[in-house]
Amino acid sequence: MLLAFWPGFALADPVFYPAKSGNADAPVLTVYSSLDEPLAQPMIRGFQDANPDVAVKYEDMLTGDIYDRIVRETDAGKKTADFAFSSAMDLQVKLSNDGYAQVSNLPMSAAWPKWANWRNTAYALTFEPAVFVYHKPSFADEPVPSSRAEFVAYLKRKGNQVYGRIGTYDIERSGVGFLFMARDQEQFGDIWSVIGAMGAAGVKLYSTSSAILERVADGRFVLGYNILGSYAADWASRYPDVGIVLPKDYTVVMSRIGLVPQAAAEPELGRRYLTFFMSREGQTIMARELQIPAVSPEVAGENTANTLQELLGAQLRPVPVSPGLMVYLDQVKRARLIAHWNEVLRTQ
Repeated sequence: MLLAFWPGFALADPVFYPAKSGNADAPVLTVYSSLDEPLAQPMIRGFQDANPDVAVKYEDMLTGDIYDRIVRETDAGKKTADFAFSSAMDLQVKLSNDGYAQVSNLPMSAAWPKWANWRNTAYALTFEPAVFVYHKPSFADEPVPSSRAEFVAYLKRKGNQVYGRIGTYDIERSGVGFLFMARDQEQFGDIWSVIGAMGAAGVKLYSTSSAILERVADGRFVLGYNILGSYAADWASRYPDVGIVLPKDYTVVMSRIGLVPQAAAEPELGRRYLTFFMSREGQTIMARELQIPAVSPEVAGENTANTLQELLGAQLRPVPVSPGLMVYLDQVKRARLIAHWNEVLRTQ
């Protein structure tokens, strides 16, 4: 999921879910998704319970592959997926902006948060904060940093004691890590002091959340910076030594985006799936069974945007679904940010 920029093709075999009606000739909904197929099963089952006349072909692939495949198939005059679901917000918006996605006027369109809906074409369907994660026993005798200023002060104070025990994403290999870093640069004028402090502390870089969370869970790391909250919450539920902080200065929130491609073979099936994804039932399944926070204003309770916004208000900074996301797809700008990142880390 995290490799959003230019990966080689690494496609899993499609998984086929026959129609629950038993009709062997039932129409087939084709889904391209960066969400692992085992995790997606509750959503697919829920959709088919509501639509027993529809079979589903689910293709689990990397985010860059979703983008490349839709563009390649469309440009070749072929049919493509009926629904695309990806954590690469920038690439999904680029599909929409460049004419590779259809307008989908749906029952929830008007009620959907404005930041989460780009022209009824690309919809943010999840609400996932970037968090600090920490090893609880390592903070038995002192407070956990709860802001970037406190994070820097902790690293400077502890110095050699925590050297090599800090982790974050490698923004060259992690699309989500790059997105969070780009937002940090927009939200926090002194962000390079944070990167410098991590460099001085011997920060270790990884392309996946699990690599960092595994090391926090067993105590090899004391802190992880800007970790995707949905994965952190899953690990914290299974490993009691993993703690989570939503930084109080500001908390970036990313989303996975769903859309119906322009060249969809069965666009009405794609819209039917997107409608279910946005419905109260679909969003509840996502929050409770997939353990991914729901964005729908109709859904309350734990693991939802409503609850997080009630608790934290303006502290939360959702990434808007808009063409602004495409700024760092410009290879010159992207390369410049990565070069500066590497320079600051190397200098320290």
